Amino acid sequence: MSDEGRLGWYAVWTRSRAEKSVRDQLIRRSVEVFLPTVIQWSRWKDRRKQVEWPLFPGYCFVKIDPRHRLPVISCDGVVHIVSVDGRAAEIPAQEIEAIRQLVGSTLALDPCPFLDEGDPVRVVAGPLTGVTGRLVRKGADARLVVSIELIGRAVSVQVHAADVRAL
Repeated sequence: MSDEGRLGWYAVWTRSRAEKSVRDQLIRRSVEVFLPTVIQWSRWKDRRKQVEWPLFPGYCFVKIDPRHRLPVISCDGVVHIVSVDGRAAEIPAQEIEAIRQLVGSTLALDPCPFLDEGDPVRVVAGPLTGVTGRLVRKGADARLVVSIELIGRAVSVQVHAADVRAL
């Protein structure tokens, strides 16, 4: 947690698809803001196009004194500042800098869900959409185990980490 009276990085939870609008409002209010984005292909019925998407949908980051958060929470599209036990939760500066470095590199970034091994998950994309199982290995290519508990048997399959969500 931040010491009161000093600037720190905080996550701002936004309404769906309001991240860029919130960023622009915060810039106009002279608040230091960081909205990491990635370029991804988006497909509509009639065309495909490269679109800039937030790396962490629903969130942007602000550097503020937690006592002076009114300019942030009064922005249209802001839900709240992420808190723990009723206090704004500070994000370590090195984590923000690591994300800045990744976004600024030429490496291909692939956002993936934050899951722990053993978590129950559901596949949300690809040929296994709708299948539920347990995550047994994390990484870019996760391993999903689907089991039939009654007979004590299971099968595992490799899936892309971005294609699963926690249940």
